[in-house]
Amino acid sequence: MSSRECETLSPVLDTLHTGVAIYDAVSGTVLDANARLEEILGYTPNQLRELSVAEYTANTYPHTESEFHDRLSAAANGNPQQFMWRAKRADGELIWIQVFTSRQRPTADRCVHVEVRDITQHYDTHHRAELFWRILRHNLRNEAAVIIGCAEQAMKDPESEPFKKVISTIRSRGEKLGNIATSVRQIEDAVTDSKKSTVRVSAMSAVRDVANRVSAEHPDADIRVTERERMRIDINEAFEYALAHAVENAVVHSSNESPVVEITVGPSPNTGRTEIRIEDANSPIPAEEIAALNSPTVTTSTSHGSGIGLFVMKWCVESLGGEVSFESRDSGGNAVCLLLPPK
Repeated sequence: MSSRECETLSPVLDTLHTGVAIYDAVSGTVLDANARLEEILGYTPNQLRELSVAEYTANTYPHTESEFHDRLSAAANGNPQQFMWRAKRADGELIWIQVFTSRQRPTADRCVHVEVRDITQHYDTHHRAELFWRILRHNLRNEAAVIIGCAEQAMKDPESEPFKKVISTIRSRGEKLGNIATSVRQIEDAVTDSKKSTVRVSAMSAVRDVANRVSAEHPDADIRVTERERMRIDINEAFEYALAHAVENAVVHSSNESPVVEITVGPSPNTGRTEIRIEDANSPIPAEEIAALNSPTVTTSTSHGSGIGLFVMKWCVESLGGEVSFESRDSGGNAVCLLLPPK
């Protein structure tokens, strides 16, 4: 049976709140789609017919076009599929979708019925709860344990020589608890803040404002900002939180007395989105820390006592429809990329 013999969607399906499409399981192309799918992905049915799956998939997540095709093939062979996907809308915004695939009818071996739901808000709520549970279970508990231990030591022998060191540890750990609380508030603000509060600005101007603030707090740091191409983005406080964490991390984790941080602004070569790239010459970010971003409940001895700056970057940028990627530079050091929808 050819794809031309697949049934088209009923006009009634345009009234649904669920995106519905018919896919050709062999080519992976859309044959027909309802109005709700157009709202979810931002493409008209005619546009979707001309696009490959890769063109509306977030290419910095571990989702590939071949994996999507495998799901379609399995459904065409009578094995319905249910999975989550990181999709890229026509305007460059990234969303989480839940996909259900099934064979359209027993005789239509090339045609797959696909239902799509936008679950971005549900996904954010679920993983935010996981993250906050991780913070309560490990970060806060560990810091509190150190403070209690130091306090008990100081009470036993307040005249000892290490007394000042113990008090210093208590103070630094208390400050760390305060920083964790601030980071949690920033994540909460980013997730709950309406996108109506965003303003459209020059990306270079927004980046320079944050860089100047960090420079004022760390006068020994050399923070350089370069514009490859003029870009405009929609931002709010979430953007400022994310970029400030990225730049400050590059400064405070440097072993040099005068750390150099290079920030470039321009279009992403692979997606056309606005890319803000922060480069340093520091030791690599531990792989466990990056892995924990997508699995907040999975912790290791390395990640137990760490801060949550990377989580702030991730949640704040994703709240604006973007994403964060981390790379190890060939010349040494790290590159943190904030990718935002182009405007």
